[in-house]
Amino acid sequence: MNFWDIALNLLLLVLGFVLLSKGSDFFVDGAASIATRFKIPQLVIGLTVVAMGTSLPEAAVSVSAALKGTADITVGNVVGSNILNVLIILGISAVITPLAVAPSTLKMEIPIMLGATALFFGLGYSGTIERWGGIILLVCFIAFLALQIYMARRGMAQESKKDELLEKSGEHAPEQSEKQPRLWISILFTVIGCGAIILGSECAVDGATAIAKIIGISDHFIGLTVVALGTSLPELFTSVTAAMKKNADIAIGNIVGSCIFNILFIAGAAATIIPVPFQSLFRIDTIVAFVSGAMLLAFSLGKKRQLGRVGGAVMLASYAAYFAYLVTL
Repeated sequence: MNFWDIALNLLLLVLGFVLLSKGSDFFVDGAASIATRFKIPQLVIGLTVVAMGTSLPEAAVSVSAALKGTADITVGNVVGSNILNVLIILGISAVITPLAVAPSTLKMEIPIMLGATALFFGLGYSGTIERWGGIILLVCFIAFLALQIYMARRGMAQESKKDELLEKSGEHAPEQSEKQPRLWISILFTVIGCGAIILGSECAVDGATAIAKIIGISDHFIGLTVVALGTSLPELFTSVTAAMKKNADIAIGNIVGSCIFNILFIAGAAATIIPVPFQSLFRIDTIVAFVSGAMLLAFSLGKKRQLGRVGGAVMLASYAAYFAYLVTL
């Protein structure tokens, strides 16, 4: 590979970062605006629309890798992305600003993420995630979505009752201080942002992977780090942007939802298409992913119910230790 090939891949990498930066900004603004207009909690938007939208790169890479028989990238992308999501992305976001964790996230979403990780470990422990295992993961994903829809409807019903009581008492619900943009504009922002995120992720992954291969890095390492980081860039930019804009529910909900989506839908879809080999090395990586989620839960159980700067710093240090372990393999 000559100088111009390296320069082109570096340019592709930079272009990917630019698209991800602007795309995540548009996406968070559009999603938050839609949530406000329809009185949908930001947490629900983060756990579904934003999480699924920013996880599209992982889905494309993992399914494509499964079809090509490159299991190291399929499994490594899912597990590596989840480790990066929790330790790096939430770590960076928490260092920027402490992230308040919603009670439902502590009681329901994080335990579901831990359960999904344990299920993934169990299905792959024998050495292969069979098609029936993929179907089980997909069924669990459908159940998770149904639960989110139910919780959203119940929350909206409670808000509606509060508004009725205020009207009967002669009071009125406080009006929004900021004028909301038209619905079609919010949708357009979300669509443009999602498109930029997907395109930016593809550019970044292609450029980073090509550069990594020049150095001679193994597929296992590339899957867990380079590809995982590349496909997690949407979550990184989206969550950091949300944290800076004080939309903590989107920052936390986006990551937890993405981790659940990665395991239940992406790994499930890949294994349903074709059985996915699960190498013994990935057992340790999956355990690291589970421990990462447990750390998030533990750091968020304090009196303030938030992931603070100290917790974020510890999580970043934990990823540094994990990365050092990968380098020694």
